[in-house]
Amino acid sequence: MRFKRITMQAIADACGLSRNTVSKVFNGRGSVPPATAELVLRKSRELGYGSPSGEAPAAQSGGNIALLTCRLPGDFHFGTAFLSSFTDQISRSGYSLKIYEISPEELKEKRLPPHFVPDQIAGIVGIELFDKDYLEMICGLGIPTVLTDSPPEAVVSLMQCDYVMMESIAGVFALVGRLAAAGAKRIGFVGDDLHCGSFRERWTGFRFGLEDSGLRLDDRVCIRDPDTSPYGDPEWLMSRIEKMPYLPDAFVCANDFLAIRLMLALKRKGYSVPADVMVTGFDDMDQSAFTDPPLTTVHVYGTEVGLIAADILLHRIRNRSLPYTAIRVKTTPVWRESIRPAAAGPE
Repeated sequence: MRFKRITMQAIADACGLSRNTVSKVFNGRGSVPPATAELVLRKSRELGYGSPSGEAPAAQSGGNIALLTCRLPGDFHFGTAFLSSFTDQISRSGYSLKIYEISPEELKEKRLPPHFVPDQIAGIVGIELFDKDYLEMICGLGIPTVLTDSPPEAVVSLMQCDYVMMESIAGVFALVGRLAAAGAKRIGFVGDDLHCGSFRERWTGFRFGLEDSGLRLDDRVCIRDPDTSPYGDPEWLMSRIEKMPYLPDAFVCANDFLAIRLMLALKRKGYSVPADVMVTGFDDMDQSAFTDPPLTTVHVYGTEVGLIAADILLHRIRNRSLPYTAIRVKTTPVWRESIRPAAAGPE
């Protein structure tokens, strides 16, 4: 028995689309809205395209994955480990990573970077990209997209992309509980909770932790200035500490970079960590183990997050009609000497 050969042009005619659009669906390249891709795949199955069983072939591997970022990951960012494993994983499927750094002007004007050609991009991964309007513009391209973090509004926004984020609320909740067990009664938070989704969740975990430990939130001992403020400058941090009505027993910082700079500022003011004030971070960057004292933090599995994000994006390229997903990857507290031992309980 011979089977009738069905061409892409026949599928295009049946869908009322161009042959080029149908080709994009099957080779996994270019920008095709999910509803259009679903129509093409459904019609191809109905016509018996690709095999006697009537199943349409999977999208072919190969092409370019675009990394879009406002700031390339540095030494204090989990993205360094993330990018290594992510790139390795997509290369195994025949894809190459192209990096596009978005300028402040492009972000403001909602413009794509130069040389970014949507028809040549099979998928997008976003790092350090937190502008909601810009992300909605990216999602509107119809290119499969996965984000490693989110805008702070993402918790109440229905964005058309996948997320892979580190779990933040439970990690900070555990830090606050441990600080309370070490005798902390007054705890401050350091970091702009409106900077991104993960910082927002760490602020949420901080507030939940205070409530669970029976402690009061005092915003006067928190440093929550906009992320554009000079957090990296110990002198600026010292000026913020000097404005506080009192020095809290501990500071919970939104990441390790902030914690390390804060410890430097505290030392310059003559305070001892952890004798006078305890400090915690988040991310467990390599530097956190070698600070003086070593920093209590929360370990983020950057390598594993990279593998998961790559798998999700590759799966999305081949299955565009699936519901979008938001995945949080477990984090683990790492207890070091920047906090005091827990107070002994009753005998």
